[in-house]
Amino acid sequence: MERRYTLAHWGAFEADDSVDRGLHPLTGDSDPLTIGADQLCEHVERLRVRAPAVRRSWLVGGPGAKGDQRGREEFVEMDWPTALDLVAREIERIRARYSNDAIFGGSYGWSSAGRFHHAQSQVHRFLNSIGGYVRHVDTYSLGAGRVIMPYVMGEIDDLIAEHSSWSVLAEHTRLFVAFGGVPLKNSRVSPGGATDHNVRRSLNEMAAAGVRFVNVSPLRDNLEAGDCVEWVQIRPNTDAALMLALIFVLIDDNMIDQEFIARCCSGFDIVEAYVCGRSDGVAKEPRWAAAITGVSEERIRTLAHEMAATRTLINVAWALQRAEHGEQPFWAAVTLASALGQIGLPGGGIGFGYGAMNAIGSDYPRFRGPTLPQGRNRIEAFIPVARIADMLLHPKGEFRYRGQVRAYPEIRLIYWAGGNPFHHHQDLNRLRDAWARPETIIVHEQYWTAAARFADIVLPATIAMERNDIGFATRERYMIAMKKLVEPSGAARDDFAIFAALAERLGAGKVFTDGLDERGWLARMYGESRESARLQGIVLPPFDRFWSEGIIDLAPYRRSVTFLDSFRRDPVASPLTTESGRIQLFSPTIAHFDLPDCWGHAAWLPPKEWIGAAPKPDALHLISDQPANRLHGQLDHGKASVEGKIDGREPILMNPFDAARRGIEDGMVVEVSNGRGRSLAAARLSETVMPGVARLPTGAWYDPDPIKATEQHGNPNVLTCDSGASELSQGCSAGSCLIWVQPFVGKPPTVGVRNPPRFATRGQYLGDHPVTEAEDRAGNDLKGRGDTVRPF
Repeated sequence: MERRYTLAHWGAFEADDSVDRGLHPLTGDSDPLTIGADQLCEHVERLRVRAPAVRRSWLVGGPGAKGDQRGREEFVEMDWPTALDLVAREIERIRARYSNDAIFGGSYGWSSAGRFHHAQSQVHRFLNSIGGYVRHVDTYSLGAGRVIMPYVMGEIDDLIAEHSSWSVLAEHTRLFVAFGGVPLKNSRVSPGGATDHNVRRSLNEMAAAGVRFVNVSPLRDNLEAGDCVEWVQIRPNTDAALMLALIFVLIDDNMIDQEFIARCCSGFDIVEAYVCGRSDGVAKEPRWAAAITGVSEERIRTLAHEMAATRTLINVAWALQRAEHGEQPFWAAVTLASALGQIGLPGGGIGFGYGAMNAIGSDYPRFRGPTLPQGRNRIEAFIPVARIADMLLHPKGEFRYRGQVRAYPEIRLIYWAGGNPFHHHQDLNRLRDAWARPETIIVHEQYWTAAARFADIVLPATIAMERNDIGFATRERYMIAMKKLVEPSGAARDDFAIFAALAERLGAGKVFTDGLDERGWLARMYGESRESARLQGIVLPPFDRFWSEGIIDLAPYRRSVTFLDSFRRDPVASPLTTESGRIQLFSPTIAHFDLPDCWGHAAWLPPKEWIGAAPKPDALHLISDQPANRLHGQLDHGKASVEGKIDGREPILMNPFDAARRGIEDGMVVEVSNGRGRSLAAARLSETVMPGVARLPTGAWYDPDPIKATEQHGNPNVLTCDSGASELSQGCSAGSCLIWVQPFVGKPPTVGVRNPPRFATRGQYLGDHPVTEAEDRAGNDLKGRGDTVRPF
């Protein structure tokens, strides 16, 4: 029986010729997930984009027609040649009239675990082949952290890839202090596919070895390792204040590792003056921090002593920097770890996001995997990724980024492939206003997500099981030959095939394809990765053998890692990539920028969101974190995600104390609101959430009521704040958000995103554009068809 493999961000799957013809988690995965195993089932397939589709007003009135009707209008389906000609003409029109500076190459999100059919790489390569595009930089997940860390320790991707192995932590760590926890639900994924889920096993091994955990978090279940976990409840957005108070205790009680500070760091004298209050008149002592954080003065003092007395590792979750002044908790954590002097010791020091992805802390090898080159972008303009609404609303307006003053470009066309801006972005009502501005929005999509519904032209793309690819992520166990399992659904095509056809129409066919088809590219990319592996002492088989066998196990090349051990041994011979080559607790460069919201050292800066909440003291702090039953918004209509909802709505977790005060009962539909928007969710009462906090995970597909402007499905990003973390990073600040929750009065509206959008009826003509064989599927819920699996 032939065994074939495919890969998703949340895990690897096997497919065989067994009776059920389904997908099964990879044999040998110690903690497998079943998310996505139903991708070929009818309840998932029913929301596929079946054919190229064009928004009716755009088709009748031309580019820019009724942009405010995006997301509301019916679509007209058409054949591929017509659709490709339409897209090519529109791209050429924009280039001729405005230049490539008017094209935004939008692609953000975990579009595919396959390295060739990676939508972001494909769309960027295509746009570069025809002259370039306005790009984005950084990420929503790690925007502030990615910008601040090069000034402090080095590039964040390099730091994360060299984190101490879980096995080293189990052997040497005695105290693991996790600011924001180690959320297992987040750790279940890797950008190129998690092939051996190891975080739960690793935490259990640490617990068995006697490691004690302190979970500093508003959420109790953000760190699960048995009875050895202490939950220290902290007010969201205040971790930097707690860290500064811990440093104060270390200074006050003479527990600073002065030798490490002198040898490996720069700028501690300036930080010490600030912490002790000599520079601003405010000592950052435990009493000061207790009033801000809600952590008792006594616990702050004892925690500082516990950390100094034993081998301690400090972990900071990525969620901490997705907030106003998000740079500060990362910088303060580095300062605290430096004061303890354990950076570079086995089991000690610091980690940035243990639990954020499966590969962090892995001891599988690191080498360059198969990568599709994107070509050279001849357009210099860019934006920080989380500033897309600002760009569309304020063309030519100024913004500050990394000490520079730049201007937003004027975008006429958005070409989006991979990801969903109506999932990732904040303040979706504001984004919706901005989204009405461009003349044309073109999207490649597999399903009728909001990204597709709010587009002018939607081109149907294949899913991973409908194409051949290579699955790989650095520090993961397996490289996988992702063989095509089924034929494409409807008229779906690979992104590569779509872009090759468009490039040919635009005179750039050879530049885009480089004369290679899918198989040719897979062989070339694998060969380049094989050479990279060889330089690291890793022997990979020839491509044909790899493709035949289907999987490569990299377990023989495991090697334990201790983070920054060579730097600690000799900071002169193994310097960091910072200005000084050392850990910069004070950055002269950032200080020179003279920014009001990011100083030259770690500091406590209260979120502006708190100030606006003063008139309504019953506000709750919203935590909009990663869901446990899907990745972002991917497969929100799949079985795992649907089973986690309450009567079709996303649950919002509240502490029973807060719920009782508001007359809210478990399962009740509630209205969640603030000055930015309203959303309907279903209440779920839980002691895992501290009082004063509500938890509404991201990922529910955006479903706005067209009349009342209320989001009906429980999407938290109609509530979150769309402002930069600071003028340094312009990172996402979703974690700084206050809300009000009350019972919903009346009959709750029906969630509408479970059905495809409306289509023009068969035989209808729109001017000179005939609708060929279009089916009116409005309201079709496929009842009575049963649930079938596509055979392969």
